Amino acid sequence: MRIPKDEPFYRTVANEVEVFEHAWKNRLPLLLKGPTGVGKSRFVEYMSHKLQRPLISIACHEETSSTDLIGRYIIKGAETVWIDGPLTRALKEGALLYMDEIAEARPDVIVAIHPLTDHRRQLYLDKTGETVEGHPDFMFVASFNPGYQKGFKDLKPSTRQRFVSLSFEYPSADLEKEIIMGETGIEADMAAALVKIGNKIRNLTDMGLTETVSTRLLVDAAKLIRSGLFRRLAVEVAVVEPLTDDPDILSALKDMTALMI
Repeated sequence: MRIPKDEPFYRTVANEVEVFEHAWKNRLPLLLKGPTGVGKSRFVEYMSHKLQRPLISIACHEETSSTDLIGRYIIKGAETVWIDGPLTRALKEGALLYMDEIAEARPDVIVAIHPLTDHRRQLYLDKTGETVEGHPDFMFVASFNPGYQKGFKDLKPSTRQRFVSLSFEYPSADLEKEIIMGETGIEADMAAALVKIGNKIRNLTDMGLTETVSTRLLVDAAKLIRSGLFRRLAVEVAVVEPLTDDPDILSALKDMTALMI
């Protein structure tokens, strides 16, 4: 559990900072919705620093169980002792608890978090018989990619309606350029070229890409270019290759981006 020592680089897009602060003041859970790589996790790190609250992050996946989050008994020497999981620690110590891609977690996890997302703000530990009351500074934050999850995994309405929700979209061209420059120190003209590539691919709706170009991928390409990698190769490996394994689509994207960089 930690508070970021240095302020994470983040550029405000709309009113997300104000909404987060008011959700925290009112002890309301917050759901961040948006595609991969648009800055949801960085935003939570930024708010952790701004509010000076420790942050516990959990990357959810299909093997994430409620026991992993709540805690378990372990054998320590000649005795059996209880070890709090990250969710229980955050609740007791007043941390920001961030569950990334919450829809990927198993159903028992969703059941376990329900008492944390309403007026109770408490957690019952059935293995110890203890009820943990939420610290006044505890806040529950989760992220969700509705575009990717649609038709695969989704959050039930009964779960979604427990959260105040914020939608994250790709930043405007000028702001994305500023983000890339701020993250990497790359020159303005190169940052602008990368933004154009990103927007061009995002507008190719007929290619059937599961995910499109995130700001994170453009930042990765900029880092490679700034360290000396040939710029076309940097775009291929950091932007194009992560999007698909289809050889025809890869070839088309490589040809297109080669003309733009």
